[in-house]
Amino acid sequence: MKQKFRFFFIVLAGLSFIIVGFYFWASSPNFSINDYNETGTYDYPVDLDKDSIFSIVSYNIGYLSGMTNNLPVEKPRSLFDLNLNKVIYELKKINADVIALQEIDYGSKRSYFVDQQNELAKLGYGFFGKNINWDKKYVPFPYYPLSMHFGKILSGQSILSKYPILQQDRIELKRNANNPFYYDSFYIDRLAQVVKVKIDDQFLIIINVHLEAYDQETRKAQMQQVKSIYVKHFKNFPTILLGDFNSDPSYKEAGIELFLDLPETGCAAFTRDATPNTFSSESPTERLDYIFYNKKFIKEIDAKVLLSFELASDHLPLLMKFKFKDQFYASIRQQPDS
Repeated sequence: MKQKFRFFFIVLAGLSFIIVGFYFWASSPNFSINDYNETGTYDYPVDLDKDSIFSIVSYNIGYLSGMTNNLPVEKPRSLFDLNLNKVIYELKKINADVIALQEIDYGSKRSYFVDQQNELAKLGYGFFGKNINWDKKYVPFPYYPLSMHFGKILSGQSILSKYPILQQDRIELKRNANNPFYYDSFYIDRLAQVVKVKIDDQFLIIINVHLEAYDQETRKAQMQQVKSIYVKHFKNFPTILLGDFNSDPSYKEAGIELFLDLPETGCAAFTRDATPNTFSSESPTERLDYIFYNKKFIKEIDAKVLLSFELASDHLPLLMKFKFKDQFYASIRQQPDS
């Protein structure tokens, strides 16, 4: 009897050691946190339109997994290649000056270790800002079957620009305090990516966000943080706040109302009477993605949800064309403070 108990104890201790060891290894990062905030340049040729109208796209590309995002289904390499080619084809037609991306992979097993930022930059974007928000050696999700596990993850938010990116801040937003520690160890950082872009002799602030998807109270707290970041800049400089807010105006106590009610702030391709939706791309029933801007310095020329991207992601992108207002050219000639 004692021998059986001893054997059982040894087996249990061994399994516990393996589980604990796997937990610490899998949840550990591949890179230093110092690598999570990066700006740089590409040698790809840049084609600039020489006029006063600029354009910006916001797109949660869902790591190019289409409608299979987060589902425990087989995702062949051909699916990602097809979706990448579709996005490249559509973005080439638009030829936007700036592209802000969420849920983009830089070298993850789930997307066959393709650096999606680099592939899209080949369209003619000489400057990039990169914020890593998910860096794990092994993510055991979806939970079953085991063959569907994401494995190594390196993902985040990117801004591709035809104009120089002078500075970038990576601001971590509030986490959901109710997440169990073991779940939180594998969870992504929700970020506000703040860049300063020099367009000719002017400066544009862009705030790129991807907010909490599952907990409303945490999302509201994050929105308060983002609002503070936006307000810091919008009175003195042209500022664009965009990304995946994970909030639809129809939600009960919808957090997005915080931004829809902001004074002197426009919302591209949005009206209370007719709101084109962005999620899901297969049959859009929710507006989760937005482009906000300060009306004092920016005039919206045209904006729309881009239906032509179809099912390359589970989200649809937004496009805004805009001008800087004359008063900005006349009054602002200095770089914003950090």
